[in-house]
Amino acid sequence: MVPTSPARQALDGQLSHRFIALDPSGYFLIKLDRAAGELLTEHYGNGIDERGLATDPETGEVLQCRGDGPRLPLAVFRGRSAKELGIALSEGDGPWPLSRLDHALYLGRELQRAERCLEDGSEYIQD
Repeated sequence: MVPTSPARQALDGQLSHRFIALDPSGYFLIKLDRAAGELLTEHYGNGIDERGLATDPETGEVLQCRGDGPRLPLAVFRGRSAKELGIALSEGDGPWPLSRLDHALYLGRELQRAERCLEDGSEYIQD
């Protein structure tokens, strides 16, 4: 694998801190199931308030990055590769659990990173 240049790492760091409009269809937590050799995504619903913040669809309360308790996912998707999981999230009859192109591109990047971590045994931390 070609090492990432310091300039590219700096650019990626800057881009990770830009404003991101949230997907009204919800958000995903990506995990590795090493025992099964699979990538796992949990899809959670949310609302979006007038400030652009994610809210609990039932209570309207702003969701915290580190919540007080576990939320139940609306759906769980599994795949043996980033491609297989990406197809499950975006192709077929639908409805699909995402509604924004930038969100789909983000998921593709993250699933590729997660797959690489699954293959090489390194830790995966979602960006």
